[in-house]
Amino acid sequence: MTASQLKTTLSQPSSIQLLEEMYGTGRAAANAERYLEIAEGFEDTFGHTEFELFSSPGRTEIGGNHTDHNHGKVLAGSVHMDCIAAAAVNGTSRIRIVSKTYRQDYTINLEDLEPAEPYSGTLALLRGILKGMANRGYRLGGFDVYTTSNVPGGAGVSSSASFEMLICTIVDYFFNGYTRDLIAYAKAGQYSENVYWKKSSGLLDQLACAAGGIITIDFSNIENPALKSVDCNFSDLGLDLVIVNTGKSHADLSEEYSSIPNEMKSIARYFGKEVLAEVEEKEVIDHAPQLRSACGDRSLLRAMHFFAENHRVDREVKALEARDKAAFLTEITASGNSSWKWLQNCYVNTTPMEQSITCALALAESYLADIPGSACRVHGGGFAGVIAAFVPKSETAGFCSYMNRVLDNDAAFVMHIRQQGSIHVVF
Repeated sequence: MTASQLKTTLSQPSSIQLLEEMYGTGRAAANAERYLEIAEGFEDTFGHTEFELFSSPGRTEIGGNHTDHNHGKVLAGSVHMDCIAAAAVNGTSRIRIVSKTYRQDYTINLEDLEPAEPYSGTLALLRGILKGMANRGYRLGGFDVYTTSNVPGGAGVSSSASFEMLICTIVDYFFNGYTRDLIAYAKAGQYSENVYWKKSSGLLDQLACAAGGIITIDFSNIENPALKSVDCNFSDLGLDLVIVNTGKSHADLSEEYSSIPNEMKSIARYFGKEVLAEVEEKEVIDHAPQLRSACGDRSLLRAMHFFAENHRVDREVKALEARDKAAFLTEITASGNSSWKWLQNCYVNTTPMEQSITCALALAESYLADIPGSACRVHGGGFAGVIAAFVPKSETAGFCSYMNRVLDNDAAFVMHIRQQGSIHVVF
């Protein structure tokens, strides 16, 4: 496709329908403009006239806060915010990626993909993704990419995983027959973060971005996690999911994030196991005195959160499938309380005067106290970034206006759950 062809195609009813499915009612025109911008940017940058289009969404974590890395259960969904790209094979051993959003221009030689300091940033992540795909048997080749993203960086909706899955989709489409092996995608992204960023991440973010829709994942078999689509949308419950950006990035908090899986695993090691999913909850409770002494109080609390959160995911899925709004919101509230009190990922202990998440939660809870059928909780990794609120549709505008005012920024985003995961886009 060329930019001029795309401009014509985007006005067709089938294209408008697809855009509304992906981005939500009323957002088709703005996103059509985004695709046209990357098409024109691609042609201006690379001089090619033919390209393919790709999209990879951000994700929302609904339940299962910090459970995936210890092979637990999660409930998550793909959202309308996404990373999109125009790309074409270039016939070389080099990959050039130009990001309009971040004003970056990187060229990677496929013969040089080994990790190197600094263990951060887009270039390290890219090398790791490509190496991770090669390790899993994927063929690599050179291509050019022009991309843009409206997934907020460092805000807890997985801008990095969105980008990782975009690159995996492009490599798969151009060189590997577009198999859409989502587990392989996710493991390549995890490998990059673990080895090239030195970040102890699980597979939740990548799978939620890649799969599309609302899904539940059981990581007990980590080599082949069990994915299941959940047949419900929040609109079915009369709710809007509102993500509130607290204004503080979590991009520099890798040590805090890594402490959670590491402390949970210290409890598992006490029993001769690798992860908590291999340990019986009753064993942990029965050995509480010894664990407090051997591993520390916070490690025990985080382990208790893990087990309780696994049970909650099961109940959340059951409530959604039964369209039981009250039961679902009860579990969401309990999950948020557990994250705050037991998991303790709402602020950083070393900087107690800076508590963007806890302030946002307190302000949101104050407002929602007078609105029946609502709930809020920390979202994603925590410590900084975003919170999530489930608000009756009739109250959404007022809640968003309030959060924007009390946080003094454009903080609140009404999210659309999209059914399309990381895909090759055909208009």
